[in-house]
Amino acid sequence: MTEARTSADGGMETSYGFRQVADGEKQTLVNDVFHKVAKRYDVMNDVMSAGMHRVWKDAMVAALNPRKDPSYRTLDVAGGTGDIAFRIVEASNRMAHTTVLDINGSMLGVGAERAVKQRLSDNLTFVEANAESLPFDDASFDAYTVAFGIRNVPHIDVALKEAYRVLKRGGRILVLEFSEVEMPLLERVYEEWSFRAIPRFGKMITGDAEPYQYLVESIRKFPNQENFAAMIRTAGFSRVTYTNYTGGIAALHSGWKL
Repeated sequence: MTEARTSADGGMETSYGFRQVADGEKQTLVNDVFHKVAKRYDVMNDVMSAGMHRVWKDAMVAALNPRKDPSYRTLDVAGGTGDIAFRIVEASNRMAHTTVLDINGSMLGVGAERAVKQRLSDNLTFVEANAESLPFDDASFDAYTVAFGIRNVPHIDVALKEAYRVLKRGGRILVLEFSEVEMPLLERVYEEWSFRAIPRFGKMITGDAEPYQYLVESIRKFPNQENFAAMIRTAGFSRVTYTNYTGGIAALHSGWKL
């Protein structure tokens, strides 16, 4: 695609996929997307990643290695359906507590229903709020996670500073996001899949291709690995690294509040 990725200096705040919108308009448009797809969100992730998102999420939680300690607290942002939160709780032998935060009530509703079915409600709190203005005290959490959600936040720099604020000293941020493919052949195949197949599958699954078109465009606009790592450093984090998954289709970013 000819569309350029945004840089570490910003640009996602006015980028609704490939369309430029006014600052302040993106959040409403994104909310509408997730109200539409909430009930089929996990199916959507299977389609967009050919099922690999499950492997990547498992790897993310393995990298976090949550403590088996009732005092261990994590915040999962843009995690409405609970995918990461459930994995964290299970990995801690159901000892950790995870707060699931999402700006979209429809997504949180799906997650809360799933938590009841999986008997995890005692280990979870669901909060409807904005990642750019977290309703928590400074130094409240041991870890901050976000999987495939940071690119939907209009002001990513603000969200990263909020992440830094609410983490305890020694706390860790982990961000899993679709990223820039390293290998030219894989990149061509992936772009064909993304822009030709995914919106069509989305229409088949949900009856509406537009949310999927936005999501694949937002992936293509998101800063590449080096630029996003620079944004994490600018927010104050130390020892910032990233690990590419599946040739860079996704990347796991890590940073510490030291």
